[in-house]
Amino acid sequence: MARDAKHCPVSPMKNSLLVTAGILLIIQAASCQRVRVDPEVEAYPTESVDLRCQFVDEGNTKLTQVSWIWEPTEGQRDNIAVFHPIYGESFPDSPFNGRVRFIQGTLTNPSITITSLKMADAGRYTCEYATYPSGNEQGTTNLVILAKPKNSASPVIVQASTSGKPVVVAQCEAADGKPAATIKWMGEVGGTDNTTSKKGLDGTVTVRSVYLLVPTPEDNGKEVTCMISQRTQDKPQTFPMKLSVEYPPTVSIVGYDNNWYIGRTDAVLTCQATGNPVPTNVTWTAMSGRMPDTVQIADNKLIVRKVDEAVNTTFVCEVKNRLGVSKHQVTTAVIEQRKKTAGPSTAAIIGGIIGVVLLLVIVGAIIMVVRKRKQNAENGDGPPKHKPPPPVKTGSSTEMLNKHVTDPVTKELTETQPLSKVYYETSGEPVTDLDACDVDDDNTLGGGAANGGSPAVLEDSIQYADIDDTLNDGALPPYSGADGHHVDEPPSTTVARGESFVSAAMYV
Repeated sequence: MARDAKHCPVSPMKNSLLVTAGILLIIQAASCQRVRVDPEVEAYPTESVDLRCQFVDEGNTKLTQVSWIWEPTEGQRDNIAVFHPIYGESFPDSPFNGRVRFIQGTLTNPSITITSLKMADAGRYTCEYATYPSGNEQGTTNLVILAKPKNSASPVIVQASTSGKPVVVAQCEAADGKPAATIKWMGEVGGTDNTTSKKGLDGTVTVRSVYLLVPTPEDNGKEVTCMISQRTQDKPQTFPMKLSVEYPPTVSIVGYDNNWYIGRTDAVLTCQATGNPVPTNVTWTAMSGRMPDTVQIADNKLIVRKVDEAVNTTFVCEVKNRLGVSKHQVTTAVIEQRKKTAGPSTAAIIGGIIGVVLLLVIVGAIIMVVRKRKQNAENGDGPPKHKPPPPVKTGSSTEMLNKHVTDPVTKELTETQPLSKVYYETSGEPVTDLDACDVDDDNTLGGGAANGGSPAVLEDSIQYADIDDTLNDGALPPYSGADGHHVDEPPSTTVARGESFVSAAMYV
């Protein structure tokens, strides 16, 4: 974005209109800016930079001369370059001698290039025109010299604290940067940080930060990270570090199992030591004096080739590092016979095997059930999704209701009697006495003993003749009401289990 500037006359304003006057002044100044420059330019040391300047909307204005004026952050203004249409280019004595030149060398475009930049070159650069009749007009560019910091970080070797006071355990620095860098710490040890900055003579800034902690042996080897951010960096730079906390050695002896019996071979004691610096000097001694002949020393190991009464003593391991000495001892007791060590019981082993087998069986059963359900779902198996059809009689109604009877004396067919029992085939339902009935004195169907004393299936108003005619016609009799008229509704189906019933018609 370019910025123009020009000195323009401003009409006098009354005191009561100061606010309005300020607004009008800004609008008027903006409307007459004709020197166009870049508001701000960034560059780096040792590089080159172009400072652009252009006079626009010249009109009737006469341009007589253009000058570049440098105003450092701290110091006085200096002319560093002048261009005159007749006398040409001029470079007055300044810190830029030999490092500044005009790009084109014209009044309307007097842009310049500065080479071999230094940090001290930062400041304000004004492109100023001498014009007639309006006077001087100018535009100013702010040159910012950026400097990439020199980043570094390192742990500080400390000793484990006994005073409880925090000390510096790591440091981080961003040197000679511009603008100043920012430093943050990340760690798992719960320390604190302290950051300071120092400005250099050339305008750069050095930022230094330290990480403080009350060090303990447990903090040795733990990690902290320094993160440096600065304007010239694409992303923050991180420095992970492992703390170095020095402490005297600690030692322990392992390997004695209270089962050193006479004749045992290759019994081993190991001297385990920790410390920072790492202990390197390990010494084995026996409290009884001279080391037994059956004992061999190999670095931090004491090996008894064959156990006898001579090793019935106390062994001492001593380790050293630069900060101190540490000892540990173990007393070995020699026994006559070997102790039996308890192993896993047979019952426990069998129980474990049974448990594993049961677990496998349960898992297998679950898998089979899941697969079976999946197959049933795929094959459409399951409960029926429709109502089953009603029961169907095995023979015709006429054959079931009328049966010819032979007289045992005359051997002749004398009469027909209603079939006392007619059975239906059902889908797995118990066989039911459907049509058993008695004949009343008035030749009507009634509820006799054949029905077990229960009410008859058909109403008393239905005559045998009607039934016989109807059955002979191949159709079932209609239902009748109490008044003798036929009705379309079937009798109630709420019949007890022991009673006869006739199922209503059903469409499937």
